[in-house]
Amino acid sequence: MTDHKGKKIKDLVFVNCFLGGAEAWASSDMKNIDEALSAAMSDSELQSVIAQYYPGQKITSTKLPPHVVADNVTPKFFKNQAEALAEELFLNGVLGKKDPGQSVINLMLPRGIVLVDGFSPGFHPPPGTEEEHGRRKRALIKIDDDAADSTQGLGGYHGSVHVNHNGEDVTVYYAVGVFSEGNNGIAVFDGENGAWQNVVATFYHELNEARTDPDVEDAVRLNDDSKIGWYSDGGNGEIGDLPIKEVESTPNAPLTQVFKVVQLTQGNGTAPIQLMWSNKVHAPAQ
Repeated sequence: MTDHKGKKIKDLVFVNCFLGGAEAWASSDMKNIDEALSAAMSDSELQSVIAQYYPGQKITSTKLPPHVVADNVTPKFFKNQAEALAEELFLNGVLGKKDPGQSVINLMLPRGIVLVDGFSPGFHPPPGTEEEHGRRKRALIKIDDDAADSTQGLGGYHGSVHVNHNGEDVTVYYAVGVFSEGNNGIAVFDGENGAWQNVVATFYHELNEARTDPDVEDAVRLNDDSKIGWYSDGGNGEIGDLPIKEVESTPNAPLTQVFKVVQLTQGNGTAPIQLMWSNKVHAPAQ
């Protein structure tokens, strides 16, 4: 991984937003996701891997109270929908008084919703942004010339949107992920707890990438590599991407090599995570 000198988020704040309303979620799943993700993001041993990307600095992670969002969720959820909802939630005060520049809004999709790394049919960018929209479309993951979606191995992604707030341009960061089970998302864990564990591992991946490379969306929008934070030398992705690609490069290697339920160091039991890339050992680590 190389530091391209773009922004990083040392003291991260995040909020879990469960989309689709309370009827779309089991209360036990929401509780387990909220508690396990908070524990993993604040665990000293796990975060020691992330801390290496902030030499000489102490990093922190704070979870805000979760929100259940009653908005209807379409069967396919697109990038422009994620951005519009992140903007709406921010303007409605989901972050409270926390600095949006240090915060991530987690958009958690309910069971059965397919996430698309692309824009919805008929979407038109605001006037004057056509050129940057073209760059964004070219940067999207494609499979057979179509936008990748969560039925093809996509678990989630993170990004940002610019919001006019009290006359100022504010960057709002978000992460979005699916309820991975069956052939939707990255369904590594199974059994009674498998689905909610997959959600936690996905957002552990996205939050750690969002804090080490928050402005990657602007790098694409503006064609400005100085906006990039930590990114691989070979263009293979961020700190969560490299471990998955390393497994996928080995024939028949299982994703359980990097998706694990790990013991937490502060006596808080266990948490499902995905191992992040460590520059110190040049390999996935926890």
